[in-house]
Amino acid sequence: MGAMSRRHPTSSGRSSTFASLRVRNYRLFFVGQIISTSGTWMQTVAQGWLVLRLTHSGTDLGLITAARFLPMMLFSPWGGLIADRLDKRRILYVTQVLSGLLALLLAALVATHQIELWMVAVIALALGCVNVFDNPTRQSFIAEMVADDQLGNAITLNSVTINMARVMGPAAAGALIATVGIAPCFLANGVSFGAAVISLVLMRGHELYPVDRPPRQPGQVRDGLRYVRRTPELLVPLLMITLVGTLSWEFQVSLPLMARFTFHGSAATYGTMLAFMGAGAVVGGLVTARRNRVSAVGLGRSSIGWGLAILAASVAPNLPSEYGLLLLVGYGSISFNALAKTTLQLAAVPSMRGRVMALWSVAWLGSTPIGGPIVGWIGQSFGARWSLVVGGLAAVLAGLLGYASLAKIDRHALSNLDAVADVAPVEPVPEPAAAQVSTAFEP
Repeated sequence: MGAMSRRHPTSSGRSSTFASLRVRNYRLFFVGQIISTSGTWMQTVAQGWLVLRLTHSGTDLGLITAARFLPMMLFSPWGGLIADRLDKRRILYVTQVLSGLLALLLAALVATHQIELWMVAVIALALGCVNVFDNPTRQSFIAEMVADDQLGNAITLNSVTINMARVMGPAAAGALIATVGIAPCFLANGVSFGAAVISLVLMRGHELYPVDRPPRQPGQVRDGLRYVRRTPELLVPLLMITLVGTLSWEFQVSLPLMARFTFHGSAATYGTMLAFMGAGAVVGGLVTARRNRVSAVGLGRSSIGWGLAILAASVAPNLPSEYGLLLLVGYGSISFNALAKTTLQLAAVPSMRGRVMALWSVAWLGSTPIGGPIVGWIGQSFGARWSLVVGGLAAVLAGLLGYASLAKIDRHALSNLDAVADVAPVEPVPEPAAAQVSTAFEP
């Protein structure tokens, strides 16, 4: 039996918060990602605390974080091209297994007391190389599991899985580090990738919506860059994401510094901070998942609101108030991130989605090699609170600078809708994915 035809609307509509979970393949992916990403967050907490234990340096923490994301900054466009060219499910088999093996190697080195800072850096760099292919493939694979009318919901719920994991993973990591040490966190992460692999195995291939793959030819990476440059619906959000990703989305650096040096806490304190932030993001994701339309100016508003929440968290007088404000930071983070990813996926034609989401990886994650050391140095030199101040100001600035262009995109989309409304079609015709650019920004 062949793959399902592309792309008939489902009867469920997009108004339901959990509409895309009615799709079996996506439901499997959702569960596998919750388990796997929980393990990843356990490793994030453990690695940050391990580096601080080895070096007591915010700058070193920023550099190790940068090592993980450096390959994305340099090579993500090629990873996105591979995602467009090859079978995404098969790519994910390879990347998930390799990620698990790297986590198990780190667990063994820590458990045997052989670990040194350079080893942490090498493993972080290797994981970054795997993520060059894994990240754009996972992001664009969502579009092959659900019909177009459920795509925005599925993208947002995928962000919810990350933040549900950010509640469970750090809390478990903090408990493990306090009781049995750091190594079990890396071990648990290695094992957790098995859930992602099993979810891929159980999927039904004939129920996927594969897109046409571009033939191999010279200049395809440059074609993707040119496509984004001449498409304002993609270029403006990507420029905003770059600024925010460089300075605002550096919580793997700023929060360990806040936990240890501002509030004089432990790994459990850092884990609790991430858990509160994740809880806020889960709530924000469920609210965002109910939205039927995505407006461009909504992305600008979410950036400004998120930045203000980060600034408030930077001046929290005590730990309980910090936890409460991190709920708002988490809410703002998923609102911005989900709106940005949904905007990009709906505005991109299907044959370019892998390359577009690779550029999202560069802007959101690949910018860390620049932002991580900067934020770490600021936190070490001027105080941990300033590492959050810089992030908050960057998010507010991105929203303000991009607002006029985003409003123009909305006005252009609205005028297109008015023009379409003046023409009555003989019979309704299912709208292809690429044509959703005109409706993606309806206020």
